[in-house]
Amino acid sequence: MADFEGVWQLSREIVQADGGRARFAGEAMWRPDPEGLRYEERGLLQIPGQPAMQAERRYLWRDDLTVWFDDGRFFHQVPPEGGETGHWCDPDQYDVAYEFGRWPEFTVRWQVRGPRKDYEMRSLYRRA
Repeated sequence: MADFEGVWQLSREIVQADGGRARFAGEAMWRPDPEGLRYEERGLLQIPGQPAMQAERRYLWRDDLTVWFDDGRFFHQVPPEGGETGHWCDPDQYDVAYEFGRWPEFTVRWQVRGPRKDYEMRSLYRRA
């Protein structure tokens, strides 16, 4: 867990099934917490045809690499060596792949499908 601690540059592309694209650029920070590491990301989300907007999200990463929503609900468990896992959020399925092979740079790819959502989100993390 200590390898994640600190500030990272974060860039993200979100590609909708219909071809629409959005981009996010900002930073992510993992900081110590009695329960593990608090994750916070902040940056600008740019959706074509709309003004850029501030975006942020927060999670708790515990020592067993489980990730929890800010409200205390379980989200998913990060595979220690990288790989795939998922999360069912009725009625949508969230599948994720972590790639740590270029550490200290890594990628996270989410594929989200269901009646309400259909997109892929690719994030690149680099040490700040």
